[in-house]
Amino acid sequence: MAERVSDLAGALVAEALRRGFEEAAALVWRSKSVMVKMFNSEISVVQRWSSLTVSLYLAKEGRIMVSTIHPSSIEKAGAIVERAVKVASQLKPSMLYAPLPEPAKVEPLPGLADKSVIDAMSEPEPLAEAMLSEADSLGVERAAGAITLSLSEKGLATSKGVKLEEEATGVEAYLRAFIGEASGQWAVGSRRLRPEELRRVARTAAELASQAKGEAKHVEPGTYDVVLSPMVVGNLMNLVGMMAGALAVMMGNSIFARVQPGSKVAAEKFTLVDDPRTPELLGSTAFDDEGLPTASKPIIEGGVLRTLLHNSKTAAKMQAKSTGNAGWIYPHAWTLSVKPGDATLDEMIREVKRGVVITNNWYTRLQNYVEGIFSTIARDAAFYVENGEIKHPVTRIRIADRLPKLLSNIELLGKELYDISWWEVSPAVRAPYILARQINISRPFE
Repeated sequence: MAERVSDLAGALVAEALRRGFEEAAALVWRSKSVMVKMFNSEISVVQRWSSLTVSLYLAKEGRIMVSTIHPSSIEKAGAIVERAVKVASQLKPSMLYAPLPEPAKVEPLPGLADKSVIDAMSEPEPLAEAMLSEADSLGVERAAGAITLSLSEKGLATSKGVKLEEEATGVEAYLRAFIGEASGQWAVGSRRLRPEELRRVARTAAELASQAKGEAKHVEPGTYDVVLSPMVVGNLMNLVGMMAGALAVMMGNSIFARVQPGSKVAAEKFTLVDDPRTPELLGSTAFDDEGLPTASKPIIEGGVLRTLLHNSKTAAKMQAKSTGNAGWIYPHAWTLSVKPGDATLDEMIREVKRGVVITNNWYTRLQNYVEGIFSTIARDAAFYVENGEIKHPVTRIRIADRLPKLLSNIELLGKELYDISWWEVSPAVRAPYILARQINISRPFE
């Protein structure tokens, strides 16, 4: 029987203390994963792997060291302590130092591990075949994508006496469908396996590709109303969640650097929640990296900034309390949820006199963190809307504006929520479609 990951973490902490460090914490992840890759509407490869990740936090005389390795075996993980001993004396005391917190009661989060995921890991091909069949039935000429199933164990130990572990599963899937030159893409991320959700990913991608058939035209640069799909909303909310981290605020890498909790920062209809206590969401967890319990909390509620995300260090610096979002250095969101509205996608489109629908995006870049100046390029199906009707697909457009303006100009939110996770959306986001008014659209490379 494999040794418990919390015991492995505890052994590393004990070794660090024996070697003269005053404080130590260790995180050990042990996981198994299987990925089915799809290309040209066929399964191209099935990959399986096991991984071990070890992270260690060490402190002595106000000096802090954090290191992560991927050892081939747990016996070799001790090298992380040996390496730390050699370099610790060269470090300067940290301006952010604060003691690790005392143990707190952590309520386990049931439902993180789904037996259906574990069972499907032995033979995942039928899931991919069902996705490809769904896309083919809707006239897709070719499709590409991937399904990843995982089972992970996380163990934490600290020199304060914390010893915790949990087991969780994960499902991530995306499919990109092509009909001629037109394409559509969709994705899903969850702790639970729902085959119908995977088929919906394929169906949505196929429907978007079908709608995008025909000559894609340019639109003139200018301000347009924009309808953003949950894929795009998820990507942009990752930026907002990152900027809600207290260290990002302290470093001036945030649109919240010049405002205080209680300030209006978005439209009144908009609420964004850090949501680690909803077990089906990918990223959900009962405890943070310091062993404190997590809690679901609004970052923005009713358009008002409510919560900055803290670990014990940023909390001590800003005279606040940890929010259960450690990161030993950077506090962060675990998983994000946008509160739904009451509109359908068709209703949003009918409200647009001159605008665009963007269903997917990539190459999101920030030019100014404090001002929130960003750009992101539309990918796959995008459409020009005039007087409440989709007129034609569009090509070569990007959003080039400010995050605070986008948040403030949200007018409608969809009533249906989608759990999105793929390489452009991490951490996972539960998001609706949104309509935002008067957003600047330009062309890439201009």
